[in-house]
Amino acid sequence: MSKFNNKFVLQKAKNSKHTLKNIFKRIEGRKELIVISIVFSFIGIGLYLFASIAFGQIIQFFFVPKISWDENGLGNTAFLRFLTGGYSWDDPRAFIISIFIILVCYLVYCLSQTCQNILMISISQKTSAKLRKEVFEKLQKMPISYFDTHQSGDLMSRMTNDIDSLSQGLTQSLSQFIQSIITVFISFVIMIVMSSFITLIAIVILPLLMSASVIFIKKAQPYFFKQQEKIGDLNGYIEEMISGQKMANLLNKQDFVANKFFNLNNDIVKTSIISQTYSGFMFPWFSFVSNIILLVVSCIAVAFALNNIIAGGVGGFDGSGKITIAFLGTFPLLVRNLINPISQLLSTMNVVQQGIAGAERVFEIINLVEPKDKKDAKELTNVKGHVQFKNVNFGYTPETLNLKNANIDAKPGQIIAIVGPTGAGKTTIINLLTKFYNYNSGQIFIDNNEITDIKEKSWKDNISIVLQDTYLFTETIKENIRYGNLDATDEEVIEAAKIANAHHFIMQFENGYDTVLTSNGKDLSQGQRQLLAIARAVISKSNILILDEATSSVDTRTEVNIQSAILRLMKGRTSFVIAHRLSTIKNADQILVINDGTIIERGNHKSLLKIKNGFYAKLYNSQFKNNVIADE
Repeated sequence: MSKFNNKFVLQKAKNSKHTLKNIFKRIEGRKELIVISIVFSFIGIGLYLFASIAFGQIIQFFFVPKISWDENGLGNTAFLRFLTGGYSWDDPRAFIISIFIILVCYLVYCLSQTCQNILMISISQKTSAKLRKEVFEKLQKMPISYFDTHQSGDLMSRMTNDIDSLSQGLTQSLSQFIQSIITVFISFVIMIVMSSFITLIAIVILPLLMSASVIFIKKAQPYFFKQQEKIGDLNGYIEEMISGQKMANLLNKQDFVANKFFNLNNDIVKTSIISQTYSGFMFPWFSFVSNIILLVVSCIAVAFALNNIIAGGVGGFDGSGKITIAFLGTFPLLVRNLINPISQLLSTMNVVQQGIAGAERVFEIINLVEPKDKKDAKELTNVKGHVQFKNVNFGYTPETLNLKNANIDAKPGQIIAIVGPTGAGKTTIINLLTKFYNYNSGQIFIDNNEITDIKEKSWKDNISIVLQDTYLFTETIKENIRYGNLDATDEEVIEAAKIANAHHFIMQFENGYDTVLTSNGKDLSQGQRQLLAIARAVISKSNILILDEATSSVDTRTEVNIQSAILRLMKGRTSFVIAHRLSTIKNADQILVINDGTIIERGNHKSLLKIKNGFYAKLYNSQFKNNVIADE
């Protein structure tokens, strides 16, 4: 692999052909629009080339004066009579009619190209919309473990920036490709008819034009791919820094953040300059070689005309095969019509390559293999809430086990508290219980059904969770609560809020339950946010409840309010509580003490305090002895 400034390794697109194949699969559903687009192109380009031929014929007609219809040597008098309205060369009406016909041809060409461009825009935008839908749906199906290892900003960049790049590439390249193929084909056929010999000379020179362009394209491609990656990195950093702006400000790290942004931004500049420079080489080279071809063809045509050499065709359409003024006026235009579409197509290659690079990053997500239920997976019905862990082992990485030989037996309606120091494995148990991660070995049961035998949606429908950091959507308070059960009525939403002790503060807002929350409920206190999360759990009516340090970030008075709501919420449900303050779990049916991934003690509050030099006893006594809240 080659390196750029010794800072990052260039990476080529893994499989451009496969990526293009995937793109065109998404376009197949719009075949009728492509067919219509091709028809418009044929009509417009056909008339454009007709105007080019007419232009040569009119030059012959008007600049070889005082030749009668029978003596003009052009043979095709019907064609000229149509162009000139049957008037002679010295009649002004002949000139006016011929110019009018050519202008009409150009106007129809313009309209047809406009219609084709509209169709291409429609195709590209609908294809992009389909890709965005596929990416978003795929991300909804991916496990939490995937998001833990991928920057949200980079994923957002793939859905927006990369798909937009693909859309621009499709809009420009599809339209240009269709027009180019048709123009080259029709021009080539007419040129062969006029002079097969001179046409072959032009065709032989043409590969010289293409060879250098292909080299430039190959050189630019890995830089376009790296450019898209770097844009994703920058977007990820921007998203992270905007979310953490308060912390960066508090730690006085604005300069550090700005410098890192500068470096990431500068990486994009460097890759963009090189990719665009390589692509930029193509057009001036193409222009130079195109002019050489035109010069060679014109010189050969003049030489043939001066020496009355047969050109290997019908020449100026007089049937003699000789070079005429009409030929000299028409053939160079056809040569340019043959070369220009290729030039225009190659000039869009920077956009196309950027689109392919973006598409490849998009298909990396679309082609992800999401977790799937077993074929014989079943629905959970009449859940009682009997949860069991049997010899469960799990590690976030292959090298380290974060949970070792865990055994838990939670009877229906019991409260299971999990305590231990930071990094002991408390949250790991919750991650396995919610199926955020799959365990390495052992078994987890709910009502004697192993979780791998249960449909994931059915499993999660029977679990409610209240996290330490509640997330609130940009919706009304009512709809935020209703996320726990989308079929809940307004009356059920209000009842859930009352159970969660949230109704009183909600009604203090001017719009009550219709108050729109923004920026993750920034206008609410942490306690209010937690109460809404509890209301969301209440309305889900699931029989298994998880409370992940739900009161750790609030003051003691607010905690009392939340605790009373939690007690009502836990009633009749199997509840797993990660405890921050040990005083809140005195009445738990079981307390699991975990350290270094192993459950080292279990029992109720009183029995654990009786264990001499017990871990729980030391932990509990240290909190009250020092009159502080220990960080677990």
